[in-house]
Amino acid sequence: MARILGIGDNTVDIYVDQGVQFPGGNAVNVAVLMRRLGAEAAYLGCVGDDFLGDIVRDALVAEEVDCSHLRRATGGNSWSRIRHVGNDRVFDGNHPSMRGDYRLTDADLAWIAGFGLAHSSVYSKLEDDLPAIRAAGPVLSFDYSSEYDDAYIARTAPHLDIAFLSAAELGDADCSTLALKVAAHGPKLVVITRGAKGALALEEGVVDTTRIEPAKVVDTLGAGDGFIAGLLMARLTGADLPAQLAAGARNAARVCEERGAFGHETPIRPGQPGLRRPATDAGKDNDTAIN
Repeated sequence: MARILGIGDNTVDIYVDQGVQFPGGNAVNVAVLMRRLGAEAAYLGCVGDDFLGDIVRDALVAEEVDCSHLRRATGGNSWSRIRHVGNDRVFDGNHPSMRGDYRLTDADLAWIAGFGLAHSSVYSKLEDDLPAIRAAGPVLSFDYSSEYDDAYIARTAPHLDIAFLSAAELGDADCSTLALKVAAHGPKLVVITRGAKGALALEEGVVDTTRIEPAKVVDTLGAGDGFIAGLLMARLTGADLPAQLAAGARNAARVCEERGAFGHETPIRPGQPGLRRPATDAGKDNDTAIN
């Protein structure tokens, strides 16, 4: 059985226009979604000691994800406010993740060495720890989302085996150029997800593509993480690249047919964190209460 670790970010996705919220975050989503595909999965990260931290922890436990190295820190958990336009989501402010409270120890690294794959993301603030995680032994996968530039790629990509990036706005030629640029720093596999245009992958100098799979779309939140989970699971079980891409597309479609990244809907509580939009300018209070 594939043994995988999600390490880093978590959040609670607060649907402020619907009165509900869901556990999430790239590292959490990939761990849970790969667990559902048959992997033995664990999560290492830090949750707050509040109600939102409970939502994340309880969902991980319910999904049978190993939380033995989960930290709980004093303070509020990360959250993201989300509004909707049809089935698509619009992010509307957030409280960032608690990176400073889960510094990796020698015991953590010894535990990490027992996994076949570790997955993290740009939102996890683990850039300085990537060399140690990779040296511990697992294949290291990383999601840049759309938060990258040349300097950040040069800093992080040399420590990765698999890199995922989002670039829905780019055409085929520009996606291929981006994949080649990232691969030049060392990752064996580079995957560019492109929303409704599907995905492009580069491995050993060969480019392959896939289209999206049809779905009865309920909620697009977590679709990209579903793609990552499906592709990685297929890769760990020996599938070739076209089959990996197809598996990613199928799993992304499945995720779109469920509310939240992986369910566990919880009603919003009156007065909880995340019901007001954070100020966008220092010293300027422009919070807006939920209706």
